[in-house]
Order: sequence, then C-alpha cells, then structure tokens
Amino acid sequence: MKWRELLDQWSLTGLKINVGVLNAEFKPNDPDRDAAWSLYIELVTRITTQPLPREQGDEATALTSIYSLFGLTRDILKAPGARHAREFAKIAVVVLNQKVRPFTAKWHRLSLAGAFDDAAQRTVFRDELEALQVELLHYTRLLGHMAGVEGEDDLTRIEAA
Repeated sequence: MKWRELLDQWSLTGLKINVGVLNAEFKPNDPDRDAAWSLYIELVTRITTQPLPREQGDEATALTSIYSLFGLTRDILKAPGARHAREFAKIAVVVLNQKVRPFTAKWHRLSLAGAFDDAAQRTVFRDELEALQVELLHYTRLLGHMAGVEGEDDLTRIEAA
C-alpha cells in the first residue's frame, strides 16, 4: 500500500506531505509498530480522542494534555531502537506540526491572555477542540492500524452502554 492510499483510508488527506513520501510504499517494521502502539495508547487515554462534555472538565487542563503530545512523541522517537521507526516518524512529525501545533500555539497565547476566564472563549475552545479530536481520532486509528490493532481490539471504538 502506498502512503497516499493509507492517508485516504484513514481520512488524513488534508496533510501536506512530500510527494515522494506519498508515492512511496508504506512498510512499517517492528520499531514502527512499537512506536505506533506507544502513542496509540497515549492518544486513546487522553482528551485527544475522548469526549469532554461541556459541563465537565477544565479547558486549561485539556490544553496541557494536548500539548503533552509533543513531549510524548519526542520521547518515543528518542527511545532505543526508535531511529528505525521511520514510517512512524513520517506521520507523527507531520501531524504534530500541521494539526496539533496550530491549535496549541493559538490557545496557549489566548489562555495566557485570560481567554479561559471568558465563557464565550471557552465555548470557542471546546468547539475547536472537538474539531481537533476528530482529526486526532483518524490519526489514532492509523496508529492502531500500524501497530496491528484491528477489529475488536481497536480501543477507539466506543460501544453503547
């Protein structure tokens, strides 16, 4: 499978990726699978993919959790053997820089200016968080695919109680 097909399959077509990468074969190896699993678990257990009801939670804490993805991803990429996780790195760096960074940069500045003290700004934050969560859920499912998590093992699938 080519990268372009993989991104189409997981609804990540809006990413700007080098044409050479898009046309290259997607061939994850064991370090890719290990790295993908590590970040997959982080993403499915954070506000990155989990609903944040309007009457619950705290915007500053949610922003901090989203921001922590940078450190988590860096740690995964610096771990022993991770330098061979090139397929993982190709997508992880792009998602961080193109999807997560614009959100955190905007809201970090606004939060320092007191935006979370204003109900209207908190509503805008939560609306934008929900939009980011949709994109991160697609990314998380791609990581699950890369890690070999499929079907009933897919932790992103939420069943009705």
